[in-house]
Amino acid sequence: MIGAVIQVAISGFIIGALARWAVPGPDPMTVPMTILLGIVGSFLGGGVAAAMFGADQDSGSVFAILLGSILVSSLLLVAYRRWVQHRPITGPAAHEQPKRRAGLGTILNPRARKDDDLRR
Repeated sequence: MIGAVIQVAISGFIIGALARWAVPGPDPMTVPMTILLGIVGSFLGGGVAAAMFGADQDSGSVFAILLGSILVSSLLLVAYRRWVQHRPITGPAAHEQPKRRAGLGTILNPRARKDDDLRR
């Protein structure tokens, strides 16, 4: 059981890191946030790709599932940057560091985000 959890965490980290590499600009995310990004993207993108192309163990299906996982993880990262960090996706401002790091508490608690906006 613990081996499966470790395997999911490692594959989530790899998929999340590839998604962060695919989207230009700095993303100051912690390792657990990268793992979470990869796991959610893998479940959503891999599930859709497996439904479309089949879940056989041939190289075409596995490659489609991998690409779907990375694509959805990249889209989740773009959404995170746009709506949580309030940064543009393209242009020179996309390559600047965010003004503050948005943690998991800020994402899950919209009230804290409003309080921080009022303090600025």
